[in-house]
Amino acid sequence: MDQTATRIDSVEALATRIQEMRAAQAEFATFSQEKVDEIFYQAALAANKARIPLAQMAVDETGMGVMEDKVIKNHYASEYIYNAYKHTKTCGVIEEDKAYGFKRIAEPLGIIAAVIPTTNPTSTAVFKTLVCLKTRNAIIISPHPRAKACTIEAARIVRDAAEAAGCPKGIIDWVPSPTIELTGALMGSVDCILATGGPGMVSAAYSSGKPALGVGPGNNPAIIDSSADIQLSVNSIIHSKTFDNGMICATEQNVIVLDDVYDAVKAEFERRGCYFLKGDEIAKVGNTVIVNGGVNAKMVGQKAPYIAEAAGVSVPASTKVLIGEVTSVDPSEPWAHEKLTTILGMYRASDFDDALAKASRLIADGGYGHTSSLFIDTHESERMAKHESAMKTCRILINTPAAQGGIGDIYNFMLTPSLTLGCGSYGGNSVSGNVGVNNLLNIKSVAERRENMLWLRTPEKVYFKKGCMPVALRELKEVYGKRRAFIVTDKFLFESGFTRKIEEPLDKMGIVHSSFWNISPDPKLQDALEGVKQLRAFAPDVIIAIGGGSAMDAGKIMWSMYENPDERFEDMSMDFMDIRKRVYDFPKMGKKAFFVAIPTSSGTGSEVTPFAIITDAETGVKWPITDYELMPNMAIVDTDNMMTQPKGLTSASGVDVLTHCLEAYVSVMASDMTDGYALRGMRLVFDYLPRAYDNPNDVEARDHMANASCLGGLAFASAFLGVNHSMAHKLGAFHHIPHGWANAVILRRIMRYNAAERPCKMGTFPQYDHPKTLARYAEAARYCGVTGTDDAEVFEKFLDKIGELFDYVGVKHTIAEYGVDEDYFLKTLDEMSLQAFNDQCTGANPRYPLVSEIKELYLDAYYDRPASSYED
Repeated sequence: MDQTATRIDSVEALATRIQEMRAAQAEFATFSQEKVDEIFYQAALAANKARIPLAQMAVDETGMGVMEDKVIKNHYASEYIYNAYKHTKTCGVIEEDKAYGFKRIAEPLGIIAAVIPTTNPTSTAVFKTLVCLKTRNAIIISPHPRAKACTIEAARIVRDAAEAAGCPKGIIDWVPSPTIELTGALMGSVDCILATGGPGMVSAAYSSGKPALGVGPGNNPAIIDSSADIQLSVNSIIHSKTFDNGMICATEQNVIVLDDVYDAVKAEFERRGCYFLKGDEIAKVGNTVIVNGGVNAKMVGQKAPYIAEAAGVSVPASTKVLIGEVTSVDPSEPWAHEKLTTILGMYRASDFDDALAKASRLIADGGYGHTSSLFIDTHESERMAKHESAMKTCRILINTPAAQGGIGDIYNFMLTPSLTLGCGSYGGNSVSGNVGVNNLLNIKSVAERRENMLWLRTPEKVYFKKGCMPVALRELKEVYGKRRAFIVTDKFLFESGFTRKIEEPLDKMGIVHSSFWNISPDPKLQDALEGVKQLRAFAPDVIIAIGGGSAMDAGKIMWSMYENPDERFEDMSMDFMDIRKRVYDFPKMGKKAFFVAIPTSSGTGSEVTPFAIITDAETGVKWPITDYELMPNMAIVDTDNMMTQPKGLTSASGVDVLTHCLEAYVSVMASDMTDGYALRGMRLVFDYLPRAYDNPNDVEARDHMANASCLGGLAFASAFLGVNHSMAHKLGAFHHIPHGWANAVILRRIMRYNAAERPCKMGTFPQYDHPKTLARYAEAARYCGVTGTDDAEVFEKFLDKIGELFDYVGVKHTIAEYGVDEDYFLKTLDEMSLQAFNDQCTGANPRYPLVSEIKELYLDAYYDRPASSYED
């Protein structure tokens, strides 16, 4: 037999040959796709031409199978494999998406050790050498000792054709006389093992310490359902079972027939030349084929009459398959095993569930992961689904001869053509499908940095201007045809008659209305639960929330519960990193009611945001719930509704606006679209908050502060907020500091913390590429009229300007000054810090905070400790 440079007849010779092959494979790895495809073509062509002599050699050497069927297998291994992969990219860049900045690059694994079985000695050799050529891998074959001549000849034919086409010499080689020692050394020397063979060989491959693509045994149970086409079913099984005398591992080993068609199936088997064993003939044949729990190698791939004679049973010479009618699916029953020859066990099933139970037990006895078959009317979708669910196999074949169907691409379209059929974790294999070129490539993924699209989300309509509310409300009737309105507000506004401003226009339009006003200043989940009972009883088609942030937030929560009563609050409050990718899919809103938000204070911006802040009174946890489904359909920002704000509310809501604008401007999600809202909003605060604070009746100041609040909401609705709000939420929940003041008392410290040029950790979002918050704060400061020689000076002056504003409107300097007890503060500090870290707002902060850093920030703000620098 023609050999390459080094004859592999010892461990030392193997080591030398491996070195030579590595050099050849390194050269092969540089080949272009065009050159590889030409080599692949010429090798497939040569193998295809040799299909008959190779089949003859295999039968002569092994004494197994049918020559004519082995011709088909050789034809398949060359023609079908070539056709499947002739256009497949396996070299260099195999996929590229320039828009997303992503590409995949294919590289060979290196040297493949291929174990070839005696059942398919030439076709498997052709298959494995061809897929290795297509993937620029070298391959060294360990043939089965009883089939080494035909296997080596198949490999030689492919090798010679490949080398004639320009493949480096030595890419394909073999161990001419494999021994246990040589095979073990081979497995330990290569980069990957492609093992097809008995369980012992496959187990050795997986135990070698090298990546292995091994396949397990098959014990395919074929169920024939009552609805099946009996003629098609029986003849498909016979066709499969007699193909190469049953040596393909996917072939049916047992058939399970439902009781009501059992006799008809048996009659069809008999009519087509199968012999049903009688009496002790069943045990004789079973014990001849299965010895000590394994298949007798002498019986593998033999004709039915030969097996019968060996068992001492007389059958017609034309017998195609020996069938044993058995009942036990226990491993003690020989017929329950994989048989790899022309005998078939047949079971009667009382119903479909009984058939599934029997099939499952047969698979468990050595067939996990391989193949199962079902013959059925495909309109029986429920039974097909039960079968798919019950079968722990990686190939489930429907109305198909399994030998030919399992290897793929003959009786089906999408099953990868292969002569190595993986069984997945079911069968202890590393691959669950039919092995192909994909399994022999290292795929390098190259991903360029990309910034995903951002967004600007606003309510459908935002009405603003002093006196706009009555006109805007008319649309409820004239545009939307609403008939029943539910008003959500707080007790003060309701009892003071403030809501009559809404009720009177609704009465004129003939819109029936009801109200719920039991909303706490810091809205509670329990408030919303109480209100939603009335909401469901009234069944409105429009909900109008009027008041401060508390009423609007509670209204949003009630709206959500009304629209989707089966959703759990715990799920709706689930945090996310990216709102587009959240685990919880927020339910669709607006199916029952339109939502209108009307603010009466200039602070939260809730009328134009997807946020709702609510506190669980039982646990004390303050939850910011966020989803664009919570965005109001209509916002009405009418300054007439804000003229009665007391000084404290004016102050707290005004500094809340400034915090919204500043956090949105430095958020990792800030954009050109949101920056305009944020900048304009913060400048309006500096210009008009003192006037509104001094004079509640200053219409111009109130009007601009209303707009500033709405602008801040529009900014953070899309850019989100940051850790300042996260910490303020917990100060409110644990220590009841009004939200705006809770924000303000820590704002300047958070700004200094965020402005660090070398933070411990930077915020994670692709468009935020380096620490730049100091520069962003300086930009905002300059827009608000602050000047200086550089960003650092401007930033310091900006902090002073904010401090002056806060002093003017009565913001205290420390947490302690808000009456927070020191002992209780320290007792709650750890939990408060952890909850602030876990707050939804934290993720958009430009500096990603550690819990320990949040704790220190709280302590600094409580004790008024110096905060000259928060650099890492």
